[in-house]
Amino acid sequence: MRLTRAAVLGRAKAAALDGVRRLNCWGSRLTDISICRDLPNIEVITFSVNSISDLEPLNQCQNLSELYLRKNNIASLSELFYLKNLPRLRVLWLSENPCCGPDPHRYRMTVLRNLPHLQKLDNQAVTEEELSQALVDGEEITAPPARKNVENGCPESSESSAAESTAETESELLNFSLEETNKIREQLGMKPVPRDKFSSFSPRETDCSRKKRNNVLNAILLLMKELDSEGLEIIQQTAGRRLQAFRKKELQEE
Repeated sequence: MRLTRAAVLGRAKAAALDGVRRLNCWGSRLTDISICRDLPNIEVITFSVNSISDLEPLNQCQNLSELYLRKNNIASLSELFYLKNLPRLRVLWLSENPCCGPDPHRYRMTVLRNLPHLQKLDNQAVTEEELSQALVDGEEITAPPARKNVENGCPESSESSAAESTAETESELLNFSLEETNKIREQLGMKPVPRDKFSSFSPRETDCSRKKRNNVLNAILLLMKELDSEGLEIIQQTAGRRLQAFRKKELQEE
């Protein structure tokens, strides 16, 4: 069977992502971690100090051994449901999330009852005594958390979410995305995009679309740090073709 060029590039991209073993997104303004679905061989993930609330994308990371989620927006311990089938998970840092609640003992016992293979929780070693006590004091999680209805792919906002953006925060995201986009264009030998031509944060778009695009861009830029020369060449070629297509479309519109 003869593969198309798109199929070859798709396989090359998948191979590059398969090679990623560590991902550090500390303090990166992330709310969406769907990129994890494309990282089957990831071993260590640092997502601390973000605005993450949904852990579902992690349930496919079967090689994950260390997960750092301190200071996020994880509201319910039911999110642990997505971590229960990760056979190699040994280190979890989940403190300073809303799900920890006012009772530290109940919180720790519930985590250990559902993740008994952990060796360290919140930077504290897990003991055999704790694991035994967790069977008595911990709550077993048997179902994923209930989700609010979604419309057009954008989840409804919740009162407890700390991811609500003010006008000032959105402006910061705009500047960040524009700067990072132009860094990529500079690396590819292309002219920078002027602010009035930067369409990623068009006023016609919803807040959800702006946040989603920013999350995707953040994830791509962070993953680039983990790629080898072959993976970066694939990214360069793919980005170059897409930028050429966009430039051609802009010329046609003018």
